[in-house]
Amino acid sequence: MVPLLIVLLLALILFGAGFAVKILWWIALAVLVLWLLGFLARGTKSGGGRGRWYRW
Repeated sequence: MVPLLIVLLLALILFGAGFAVKILWWIALAVLVLWLLGFLARGTKSGGGRGRWYRW
């Protein structure tokens, strides 16, 4: 009975980790799209150069 519980617990943990990793991939993709849009839409400086669109 104990080995069965251990296997079920391990399967549950691995399923949860896989779901979390999938969600993190979608978040990373959304951040990448936002970064690219901000990179393309950044303004220009008064000297004619391109300015940074982020504050760091």
